[in-house]
Amino acid sequence: MGIGAALFEESVRDPRFGHFVTQDLASYHVPAHADIRDVEAVWLDDVDPRANPMGLRGVGEIGIVGATAAVVNAIHHATGVRARSVPVTADELLPRS
Repeated sequence: MGIGAALFEESVRDPRFGHFVTQDLASYHVPAHADIRDVEAVWLDDVDPRANPMGLRGVGEIGIVGATAAVVNAIHHATGVRARSVPVTADELLPRS
């Protein structure tokens, strides 16, 4: 979800009336498996004293905030261009003339 927010997902508004133009998933690109390269998940064996009896702890969508920032910082390190909005598109990374 964080990678999608950083690279693909965009809500577009009609500047005249303020209505959303991207109202459904047909016009709103959400990344699929083919859009994302291999992602390695690392499981930690540390005991969390605040976890529930199943050993789980819900954090909801707040956990994706760091992923978006990591992608944008990786783009900065790779290109030297600091993106100031998401989604980051190729035209934002090209030199301005």
